[in-house]
Amino acid sequence: MIRPVAVASSYDFSGRTALITGGAGDIGAAVARRLQADGARTATLDLRAAELDAVLALTGDVSRAQDVDAAVAKVQSELGALDILVSAAGVSGASLPTVEVSDQEWRRVLAINCDGVFFANRAAARVMVPRSYGRIVNVASIAGKEGNPQAAAYSASKAAVIAMAKSIGKDLAQSGVLVNCVAPAVIETRMLDDMSGQHIDYMVERIPMKRMGQPQEVAELIAFLASERCSFSTGATFDLSGGRATY
Repeated sequence: MIRPVAVASSYDFSGRTALITGGAGDIGAAVARRLQADGARTATLDLRAAELDAVLALTGDVSRAQDVDAAVAKVQSELGALDILVSAAGVSGASLPTVEVSDQEWRRVLAINCDGVFFANRAAARVMVPRSYGRIVNVASIAGKEGNPQAAAYSASKAAVIAMAKSIGKDLAQSGVLVNCVAPAVIETRMLDDMSGQHIDYMVERIPMKRMGQPQEVAELIAFLASERCSFSTGATFDLSGGRATY
């Protein structure tokens, strides 16, 4: 199997402050390390404190707007003005046929994956727009484009994330705050523990590279989108699908 090639740090985040939701997860932690390696003052927000060195590890529930607002306020008071938001908090949801999805499961997945992203984007925009600078990167999924079987809630929530990037990106297009999202195919993380083997096999089989992506590969793309070098892209969706994405 061909493995991803390590890429040397190449962005300057000195003097920048970043908040990563879902920072205790594999993708969120990889992003935090990547931004921190290039000089960013970094904070994370998750239900449990991220075990990362020299990171302001906050706890809270992204599905609660007050928790998100409080986290942004805490970051600004302790680390400085927020420059970068990466919304990586999310759940896969149970692998279930549509007719077996309960009201509670549907609402749980949408609350975290959809509401949580909106609350974080809104809170970040409120402090970034007055300063005329910011980078917001949301983690969507190829499922938001194509839909995966036995994943109606997850697919719908990630489609919402893609649409949010389009809408909020246009809202803020002249503000100096850029809003984009990434749409990975299946990434090798602990999140897969919630999915059936059949569900995972379905996703990998549809990747022309015939392998899962790695968290650090997602972090590399996010690092570019969070940097000043990303200057003329907003409201866009960037794929990490090993060739699966066709539009």
